Amino acid sequence: MPVAASDALAVFHTVIGRWFRESVGEPTEIQRLAWPVIAGGEHVLVTAPTGSGKTLTAFLWALDRLLTGAWEGGRLRALYVSPLKALNNDVQRNLLTPLAELEAAFAAAGVTAAGVRVATRSGDTPSAERQRMIRRPPEILITTPESLNILLTSKGGRSILTGLQTVILDEIHAVAPSKRGTHLITAVERLTRLSGEFQRIALSATIRPRETIARFVGGYRPASGAGEEPRYRRRPVRILASEERKSYDLEVAMPEATVAGASRAAAAQPEAERLPTDPALGTWDRLVPELRRVIHGNRSTLLFANSRRITEKVARLLNEGGSGELAYSHHGSLSREIRSVVEERLKDGRLPAIVATNSLELGIDIGALDEVVLVQTPPTIASAVQRIGRAGHGVGETSRARLFPTHPRDFLDAAVVARAVIEQDIEEVAPIRNALDVLAQVVLSMVSAERREIDDLYDEIRSSYPYHDLSRRQFDLVLEMLAGRYADTRVRELDPRLAVDRVDGTV
Repeated sequence: MPVAASDALAVFHTVIGRWFRESVGEPTEIQRLAWPVIAGGEHVLVTAPTGSGKTLTAFLWALDRLLTGAWEGGRLRALYVSPLKALNNDVQRNLLTPLAELEAAFAAAGVTAAGVRVATRSGDTPSAERQRMIRRPPEILITTPESLNILLTSKGGRSILTGLQTVILDEIHAVAPSKRGTHLITAVERLTRLSGEFQRIALSATIRPRETIARFVGGYRPASGAGEEPRYRRRPVRILASEERKSYDLEVAMPEATVAGASRAAAAQPEAERLPTDPALGTWDRLVPELRRVIHGNRSTLLFANSRRITEKVARLLNEGGSGELAYSHHGSLSREIRSVVEERLKDGRLPAIVATNSLELGIDIGALDEVVLVQTPPTIASAVQRIGRAGHGVGETSRARLFPTHPRDFLDAAVVARAVIEQDIEEVAPIRNALDVLAQVVLSMVSAERREIDDLYDEIRSSYPYHDLSRRQFDLVLEMLAGRYADTRVRELDPRLAVDRVDGTV
């Protein structure tokens, strides 16, 4: 059961508790659940609907520890990892505002607060800024799974990862069932070799099964004496799930068309090619005016499509014949500068709509949205939940969305997905186990800057959930491949990448 709001805020310094009440209000259900547990040092998996304040749920205890000096500054203490570069930049902006307000609140109360610096490290970060982070690490670092692995591969990067107190894994549902998730969680396990044990906080929208994701986040802690076969203890991860139900206002609307003609055209094409560009369907002529009416009826609208091609096409058609730009496209192939400008224009009310791929699917703050429009049914129910949740993102708000399918089968899919969203009946996810291609990358990273004993390397890799059941034979075969055993196949990718010394058992 959630604790009382006063008890939840009692774990923080009085200045922080007073600031929260005055600037934010009453804690949400998930915040009342999570803060006492996080303050107690437990590993947690926090699941709650969009707009529940999960980011501040994860960060506020770290801010308390840093501002009060409970965690010594001058080194990296809190690491935040999310799947999207755009989300990282957004989190940094949204973290700097409460941090500045808290520093002012401490000063007004006559209490000295320690300085807290926040930095972002991703593929968009300039080289000079990356070097500055190595020389003078921030207390809070915001990064992506790929950039975290790069930091772990370099000597300079590892040098700043030696004093971690907490690691926050945001949007864990978006990566857990993929090889990106494997790459991420093996990197988290590798951090324990540098920092020792630290608190793990994973954040997720609704996800199933929670117990599996909790085990994925926690991994295993080796426990054995010198020379003994390692024994592993699973790290306990507390599951904290909000019981609040998200309110939805959904509509599935297929533009009027000749169903028989649409069916004939669809039957003549592979499903992957059933795009509304087919003149036999006549869908665009009916769909675009509908989309314009929706946009003109709102202050701000976010439209989603399932591919970059459709995203750009919809944006172009919406803008044709108009008296100004009605919508901009937004996808991962655009530069950070362009994406940021598009996001800010919508947030400031200077742009009526954005047409996006999944680049805006996660919790990026683009201001208050009146409505979300889905052009074609998303590939999964979980994806639909994320996209629809961009509207009504605030606590207790209703998420309003319209789904516009583009052919008869898509209409059936949209109806099923809409009902599943309302009932929160999302798909189960399963982390990938024993992915040998990712294992090869991880091993190369682990031995790139230091010699390692082969047995210790194997034991360390098995501490992560995806490789806990990895056989020694599979591991040795990957090592042999990386050492060039198969180089005579004339496949350049199989040239030697590392050196194995079987005499002293090192690599």
